[in-house]
Amino acid sequence: MIARNLKRGRPRETPPQVEERLVVKAKTAAPAGALSMGTVFAFASASIPIQALVLAISVHLPRYFASHIGLELAMVGAAFAMVRLIDIPIDVGLGMAMDRTRSRFGRYRLWLALGAPVMMLGLWFVLQAGPSTSQLGLSGILLFLYIGYSMVYLSHLAWGGVLGPTYAQRNRVFGAVIGLGVVGSVAVLLIPVVMQYLGATDGEGVRAMVWFIILALPVTVVTVLASTREPITRDHKAHFGFRDYLTLLKHGNVVRLLVADLCATLGPGWMATLYLFYFNDSRGFDTAQANLLLMIYIAAGFAGAPFMAWLGNRIGKHRSLMVGTTVYSIGLMVVPFLPAGNFLAFAPGMFIVGAMAAGFLVMIRALTGDIADEMRLAHGREYMGLMYALTIGTSKIASGLSALTFVLLAAIGYQARAGAVNTPEAIRALELVYIVGPIVFVMAAGASFIGYKLTPERHAAIRRELDERDAIYAEAPALGSLTGDDMLVEPRRP
Repeated sequence: MIARNLKRGRPRETPPQVEERLVVKAKTAAPAGALSMGTVFAFASASIPIQALVLAISVHLPRYFASHIGLELAMVGAAFAMVRLIDIPIDVGLGMAMDRTRSRFGRYRLWLALGAPVMMLGLWFVLQAGPSTSQLGLSGILLFLYIGYSMVYLSHLAWGGVLGPTYAQRNRVFGAVIGLGVVGSVAVLLIPVVMQYLGATDGEGVRAMVWFIILALPVTVVTVLASTREPITRDHKAHFGFRDYLTLLKHGNVVRLLVADLCATLGPGWMATLYLFYFNDSRGFDTAQANLLLMIYIAAGFAGAPFMAWLGNRIGKHRSLMVGTTVYSIGLMVVPFLPAGNFLAFAPGMFIVGAMAAGFLVMIRALTGDIADEMRLAHGREYMGLMYALTIGTSKIASGLSALTFVLLAAIGYQARAGAVNTPEAIRALELVYIVGPIVFVMAAGASFIGYKLTPERHAAIRRELDERDAIYAEAPALGSLTGDDMLVEPRRP
């Protein structure tokens, strides 16, 4: 190599001179380009079918299998519970596989493209279930669907984490992702209503909802693939084993994040499980009014997500998270004092609480990317996919734990069956469970970031070091040709 350079008249450089040149080039490299709002919204469009499926799975599909297909309720519950338990380690494995992927097509882009047809096929299998479907068959259908969903959801989140690498860009990306996800959630709520107005049955409304997701998924995924670049980060460590991934769980900020995600999901999930019981029996609303208030709560995320992204850029993500969890909790404290059955009195409060719930989800998703950057600087390895897999895992655990509220209701003597008459004591206990549980968990989510030191300034310094290291690593073969050694940039330990 040196001889060829000399023959071409190129001045010979010593290894220190080459290394110095590479460092200077890295420090003067152009920063990541700004993301246009068009690019951000095109990328975020994939969250429409993703969040539509999330709401369909949690609200509509269990009842569809039990009430409209005619499968036994216990069998349906067991199938969903078993698949959720199996799916959590699958998420971790998928996250690790995504981070290890190397292809010309991209890293997370490849998994998004592969996951879309798997998720579509899983949804089609849902439509093929019938009264003769066994528990094993239903479990297989759900597992196939969950794998496709995890491939799409994980790759989209991880891609979003590297798409907007700066502190502010990441807030914009995830503000748009959560905001457009509200469109999918609202669509899932409206489709059965429209179908019922057209004379369709409840079961036909759910099938129309599934077809909406099947059709929306390829349109939005193709939009993302065609319009959005994927920055490929470099790994700076030659060999990695499973033990290297366990270092995540020893990192203080990772523990903070997982605790916050668990509590921030468990609080609203707890409330959602008891929602209809509380608003029917305590607040005096009929089911139609309660569902309309729920729609306001969900639709508020379209305003809450960008607002909290803006606030996070002004005061810091972790402080914005604490503001959101505090306002959410205060909103719940006010609910028992509002006049029962007064829709206009409840609507503003539901809007504010729903906006905050969407907002602190934006902050947690954006904080995940920041902490993944911190881990990559410390250990020389891309952890983005695995980090999002871990947070999705804690969200699924929280969703499962929220079902324990039924056990709690039974323990306090509340009768949930249709037409049952509950005592004033049972209603009062329901009110306490509905209000106290979410407040405790949501405030714990905000409190977990007290003392957090990954400020915007610290993250900017981390990004500069990562960019410099990436630039040096890209040209390391030139230095290696002079020394005869592999020029690996050692990760900086915290």
